[in-house]
Amino acid sequence: MAFSADELRVLRRALAIALHPMPLSDEDVQDCLRLAGSVDEAVGEAGRLRAFLLADLARYRDALPGSVTGYLELLQDALAAGYDPRPDDLAALRALRGKPLAAALLERCQILAERSVRARLAGRSAAPAAPGPRSRLLALPGGRAADREAERPKAPATPAPGRTPAPGPRPMPKPSEVFPPRRRPVPPPPEEERAAG
Repeated sequence: MAFSADELRVLRRALAIALHPMPLSDEDVQDCLRLAGSVDEAVGEAGRLRAFLLADLARYRDALPGSVTGYLELLQDALAAGYDPRPDDLAALRALRGKPLAAALLERCQILAERSVRARLAGRSAAPAAPGPRSRLLALPGGRAADREAERPKAPATPAPGRTPAPGPRPMPKPSEVFPPRRRPVPPPPEEERAAG
């Protein structure tokens, strides 16, 4: 994740305030809220891109051996992003080991799979944990939002009887929902129908 010069300035200021609390101007609070929103958006986008990458990888793996080049490239990208190779990947690479790139990837994936199994047996997961929902940055010490939060009445913890709780975050769309299938072109009507019409 890369920060712009303005975002780095805001981040540096927020860290300084966290270490040495002081009153904040409205502009500083708004800058911090904008930066927190940008970070949340980047994390969400990274999760969506990872899901699309893994869906593409599965699709290419299912289309082997015709999709060898695309599959090997996608597998390399997925491994670079922290993907834990599945048994299906190892089986596919064993079938393709006549290709030098597939043989090298098979060796790399076997090492990663062994590490993953050892880590699971030791009681910890080798795969990076998916980032949980991060609470939004509502206020920094000394900001005006903290005063408004203190004045606001507390909401009851449980919903009133007969009311449904607020829905959670929207689920991530499937690739088939984002990229609908192409429609086949409709063939032109036969010559007889054109002449009759």
